[in-house]
Amino acid sequence: MKPFTYERATSPAQAAAAVANEHKAKFIAGGTNLLDLMKIEVEAPEHLVDINGLGLDTIEPTPDGGLRIGALVRNTDLAADNRVRRDYALLTRALVAGASGQLRNKATTAGNLLQRTRCPYFYDTHQACNKRLPGSGCAALGGFSRSHAIVGVSSACIAVHPSDMAVAMRALDATVETVQPNGQTRRIPLAEFYKLPGATPHIENVLMPAELITAVTLPKPVGGTHIYHKVRDRASYAFALVSVAAIVQKDGTGRVALGGVAPMPWRTDAADAKLAEGAKAVTPVLLANARTTPQNAMKVALVERTLGAVITEARS
Repeated sequence: MKPFTYERATSPAQAAAAVANEHKAKFIAGGTNLLDLMKIEVEAPEHLVDINGLGLDTIEPTPDGGLRIGALVRNTDLAADNRVRRDYALLTRALVAGASGQLRNKATTAGNLLQRTRCPYFYDTHQACNKRLPGSGCAALGGFSRSHAIVGVSSACIAVHPSDMAVAMRALDATVETVQPNGQTRRIPLAEFYKLPGATPHIENVLMPAELITAVTLPKPVGGTHIYHKVRDRASYAFALVSVAAIVQKDGTGRVALGGVAPMPWRTDAADAKLAEGAKAVTPVLLANARTTPQNAMKVALVERTLGAVITEARS
C-alpha cells in the first residue's frame, strides 16, 4: 500500500471540499472495497477523507410516506430495520444475500452503490483493463468471461456491477441525494445514476468530481410480493451469476430488475410491461441486444429460469 495522508471530515460539504482540494483524494467510510483495492494498488489515493463522523447513519420517514436512508447506514442495520423489512422486503432480501455478516456490519449504503467491479482482470494489475487504465484494452474479451456482463456491454468493457443492494434499489425506484464541494445539493434517480461503459468504462456514474452521496430515498411502498433470487456458485459469500429482484402485484403486473448481467442494475420499462405474461415473454425484452461470449451465453437461459421461478413463487 502506498503512503497517504488522512483527515476526518466535519460536515458533508467540508468533506466534498476536502476531496476537491487535495490531489488524488478519496472518501472513506466502511472501506470494505477501497482498502482492498489500495492494498493491491489498483487504487492509490494520496489523501483519505473519513466521513464516518458526519451523522449520515439514520433511517427517517419522508413526508410522502417513503424512507430516507443515510449514506452511512450499515448494510446490517438497513436489512434489519423493521420498516424496511415490512414495506421494502426486497431490499432486506438483497442485502442479506450479499457478502458476509462481518462485511455487512461495516459496508455502507453509499459504498455499496459505488463498489467497483470484481472482474479479475480489473484486480490484476498485470492485465489490460480499460476501467483501471483507460486505453489499455480489455483482457476479459478474450479471457475467462463466465461471470461477465451480457447486456449494456461495449467493445471496451464487459465487466459486471457486483452490488445486490443496488439491484433492489433499482426495482424500488430509489433516488440518490448528493452534496458538491460548493455546497449545492442534487437528487439523482438511480435509473440515471450509472453509466454504460461505451468507450469510457472508467466513468461508472454521473457523480461530479468530489461529489458526496449523503442519502438514498425510497418512495412510499408499492405493496405486492417482494422476491430476490440470487444464483451463484456457492451458497454464501459469492457474487451473482444472475440475480432477479421482482415486485409482483396480485394481477401479475409489477417490476423486475436483474443483477449479474450488466455494468449496472438492469431494468427496462418494456420488460416491466410484460411481467404478467411470464418469463418467456419478459426475458427477450430484458436481454434485447445481448452480446454473449461462449462462456457466459448460459446466462440467457439462467435469467429465464430464475425469473420463471420468481414469478411462480409470487403467484403462489
